[in-house]
Amino acid sequence: MNNVEEFFQLSAGKWFSHRTSHHLAFKQSESGKSDITIEMLAADHPEVIKLCEQYAIDPNRASCGARVSWNGTMEWDEQKHVGSTVLVTVPDEDNPHEGKLLREMGYAEKMPVAGSYKMGSDGALTLTTEYETMWSEERLWFASPNLRMRVSVLKRFGGFSMASFTSEIRMGGAAPAATASEAANSVSS
Repeated sequence: MNNVEEFFQLSAGKWFSHRTSHHLAFKQSESGKSDITIEMLAADHPEVIKLCEQYAIDPNRASCGARVSWNGTMEWDEQKHVGSTVLVTVPDEDNPHEGKLLREMGYAEKMPVAGSYKMGSDGALTLTTEYETMWSEERLWFASPNLRMRVSVLKRFGGFSMASFTSEIRMGGAAPAATASEAANSVSS
């Protein structure tokens, strides 16, 4: 798997997510569980076009999009965290393996923020986003077609840092057979 469109296609479906976060400044960790649904959106989907226009980017440059919905809890508050966002990839013109990642405002953002993505030769996707007061980097990869891993680091400019590890198990909406078997082959080789 060497392009972001394939990665998004393989990610489509329903996932059970288990995350452990480590708050480095406070020497504390916490866990959280979520149900996540990822739905592919075509490059010409109205929500993809609308998001590109919000960022003043030509919608014809978008390669794909996805709607991500979540419903979960964190150990420390037991409050439900429910929401959804739309993601759109806009490849660099001179390098299709990296580009901009447009994101609708999520629960943590006060305004839309464009990040960047890079597809590694190992099939892992790295997302980097800089906000007004923090910076995040997230690396996602498939251990198998139905097991996705995620590690992320969040650094606040005031000095606080958080690192988290997430495992996601596919619960439904299986990936297309050809793509799934290609991913399995690339993992085993």
